Amino acid sequence: MHSLTLTELNAGLARGDYSARELTEHFLQRIQTLDPQLNSFVSITAEQALAQADAADAARARGEAGLLNGLPIAHKDIFCTRGVRTSCGSKMLDNFIAPYDANIVERMRAAGAVMLGKTNMDEFAMGSSNETSYYGPVKNPWDTSRVPGGSSGGSAAAVAARLIPAATASDTGGSIRQPAALTGVTGLKPTYGRVSRWGMIAFASSLDQAGAMANSAADCALLLQAMAGHDSRDSTCVARPVDNYLGELEKPLAGLRIGVPAEFFPADLDSRIADQAHAALAELERQGATLVPVALPSVHLSVPAYYVIAPAEASSNLARFDGVRYGYRCDNPADLEDMFKRSRSEGFGAEVKRRILVGTYALSHGYYDAYYLKAQKVRRLISNEFARAFEQVDVLMGPTTPEIAFGIGAKNDDPVTMYMADAFTIGANLAGLPALSMPAGLVDGLPVGVQVIGNYFREAQILNVAHRFQQATDWHRARPAVGDDA
Repeated sequence: MHSLTLTELNAGLARGDYSARELTEHFLQRIQTLDPQLNSFVSITAEQALAQADAADAARARGEAGLLNGLPIAHKDIFCTRGVRTSCGSKMLDNFIAPYDANIVERMRAAGAVMLGKTNMDEFAMGSSNETSYYGPVKNPWDTSRVPGGSSGGSAAAVAARLIPAATASDTGGSIRQPAALTGVTGLKPTYGRVSRWGMIAFASSLDQAGAMANSAADCALLLQAMAGHDSRDSTCVARPVDNYLGELEKPLAGLRIGVPAEFFPADLDSRIADQAHAALAELERQGATLVPVALPSVHLSVPAYYVIAPAEASSNLARFDGVRYGYRCDNPADLEDMFKRSRSEGFGAEVKRRILVGTYALSHGYYDAYYLKAQKVRRLISNEFARAFEQVDVLMGPTTPEIAFGIGAKNDDPVTMYMADAFTIGANLAGLPALSMPAGLVDGLPVGVQVIGNYFREAQILNVAHRFQQATDWHRARPAVGDDA
């Protein structure tokens, strides 16, 4: 059963090939057997999952099956789940039991999905390799000496190894697409505001976006169909009708204009990654698409702009973790100031503290205009360049990442080099655009991803492009070493 996609599993449940309980038991067994090699889960909710599976079977028997009825999933541990630990990969929240469900959790449950557990992640979603987690690094199922990418590395590794058919994730600067590329799965970041952020623990509020990871574009369309929609509790969630993402998957690509930015193919890009991306473009061209050269001359400024804006917002958002109301509190504080200082210094990891310090500095008197305001101006410049590109083309495409999965620990002593892992993905976050990464080949036996970026609220179009590509290729069905047991 684990070799099937989420869409195929859904069809099997509808036919009665197996029950939701049988499906849940099967995937729980795989998690128990294989996850010790990957460390992709921080919590497993077996008892709750079996109860939800039984409820899904009962609903199907009554003819009341929801869109995701009986399908097993996992939630990134950044989403609050009532009665279950929500740690955000941090010592600061290791003991936090969420008293409510995030909107995305509510919607998935209402659609009948069965939650098997919570996936590991970079602490407070800050990282590109899933090595900053308080619970230890997640390992790439293609080669356990390498990283799966981050910050949604737990979701990516679990889906790639078929421990679960799908998972929720979040993307602030590439945290869905980059790990999707490094582990060979499909990852979708919707338009900013398409999916509610209510109940998602904040990193950088103007950039964070909830999304999905699965084994195919059709699976991501199914997930987005369930999770998208307006939520009055989130002031940034757009009151806009939800498109029929499933209904547009089979649309022919004839007449589609694909923009190919030269900036996504720099001179120092690994030629093997470039070749895989060009091969994917050639396949779409064979299906009737037209390739159009476009320019995004300021997109190379995405990384420096992001690493001013995101830490600035993080320094504000993480001020709430002070040891007073919830979360970690130091032992035997001498006074209130000592409690604040030691709770935060002991509760946060090195990367989180680094970004808080950078953000606080950027927002401080005398530096706000020089750094934060200038970064916001660059952000607008980049957004305008994307807008001009979409006057000429329908989607943009290029490699998702500049390199394949690197070794665990290889970049820990050089944060700036680590930050460049998101060089091709950050622009879409700064502009708030929808983007998707899909598997497009292997280099040295490791996955390569190609990114499809769409105009605002054109998720259906980028899912259609990815689906048509996956109908013509089998890269999304390639199996990693861990979990490759037929």
